[in-house]
Amino acid sequence: MAASTRFPTDRLSSSSIRIRRPLMAAVAATSLALMLAGCQSTTSTDVLKVERAQGSQQNIASLSAVIAANPQDPEGYNVRGSAYGRAGEHRRALEDFNRAIELNPRFYQAYANRALVQRSLGDQAQAAADYNTALQLSPNYDVAYIGRGNLYRQSGRLDDAFRDFNRAIQLDTTDPRAFHNRGLIYQARRQHEKAIEDFSKAISLSPNSAEPYNGRGISFAAMGDDDNAFQDFNTAINLDGKLAESWANQALIYERRGDTARATKSYSQALRLDPNYAPAKTGLARTRGGAKPA
Repeated sequence: MAASTRFPTDRLSSSSIRIRRPLMAAVAATSLALMLAGCQSTTSTDVLKVERAQGSQQNIASLSAVIAANPQDPEGYNVRGSAYGRAGEHRRALEDFNRAIELNPRFYQAYANRALVQRSLGDQAQAAADYNTALQLSPNYDVAYIGRGNLYRQSGRLDDAFRDFNRAIQLDTTDPRAFHNRGLIYQARRQHEKAIEDFSKAISLSPNSAEPYNGRGISFAAMGDDDNAFQDFNTAINLDGKLAESWANQALIYERRGDTARATKSYSQALRLDPNYAPAKTGLARTRGGAKPA
């Protein structure tokens, strides 16, 4: 089970637009105990949830017309780069962010945006350099702390990631990703009460996101509070029924309650959504084989 795989953990931003992109990853675990022993992400899509209209070809065409009329305005390139990022056209996004920075070398939002694209293209070192530059230019830019924190977290540098998420929170960020991601680190450290506080804050800031409910539910389950865990997993399913981890999390609670039939059904639904989701595979094998979860 994973503590959430698709919460929007990164954001392309500009002075006029902020764009969300996806993130976080599944931790293969055969039981709650194993999952909680290592609930950090092991893989990451870094694909943000897309606001389709803003990444549409129609919107990009409109932005291109603005750039044609104002070719020396770096903001136009930054906004269009963000739209390309939403549409998954990373190479074109990178070209626009490069141009924005060429026109304005102190454009800190463009550096942070370019860092996110570079992460998507696998250039982690350059992404880190761009986040560092963004923070040198704007030391209170919470988006860059969160982005760099995610970079650190996914590379296993949890202490560095924790410091960056803390810094964003100290800056009074209203971005739910800072709390959600710090909650994941608390969870990895088995500090579940603190994790629950952070996931709850993320929920208050983004009540329609399924992922922090999954995260909080896992910590509730780790503390033996299956009722609250079950409620959170059900809420996650109601908000987004296409997340395999939500169904696998729900199945685990059914399994712990001895309701093998419902557990099997939920694990099967998780596998329909993601045939490679390891926690659902192992859970289904247990329920069909009569074994009990740890």
